[in-house]
Amino acid sequence: MTTDRIEKTIVLRAPRDRVWHAITDSKQFGTWVDPAIAKMQEAYAGQKFDCTIDRIEPMQLFSFRWHPFAIDPKLDYSAEPTTLVAFELAEVDGGTRLTITESGFDRIPLERRAKAFEANSGGWQKQTELLSKYLAR
Repeated sequence: MTTDRIEKTIVLRAPRDRVWHAITDSKQFGTWVDPAIAKMQEAYAGQKFDCTIDRIEPMQLFSFRWHPFAIDPKLDYSAEPTTLVAFELAEVDGGTRLTITESGFDRIPLERRAKAFEANSGGWQKQTELLSKYLAR
């Protein structure tokens, strides 16, 4: 088991262009969240969120950098290293394979690393489930 990267793969029963738009169109992206998840996120409403787009290769790859699990509004995370999140799409029989990878956890300060890894691992699992439900509509 690695502590530096999270990888989640799912085959979605939807064409690649539909999956692409679901993950890159902010209006669609915002509709995946179910009420229970939205309720859990209320505590962070209005909190600053920084991310930097890394690469966009339409219909294939969308990646960004961010500070994982940066949820304490009293802390300045800007001097910390970021992790890289990549959404990779590939056509497969019956749909689209989506691989979500977040890497770079070994560079996160030790006092935050395990919690960030655990939270994001569960978070990416939940995202794949929500996306699958959204695309099944």
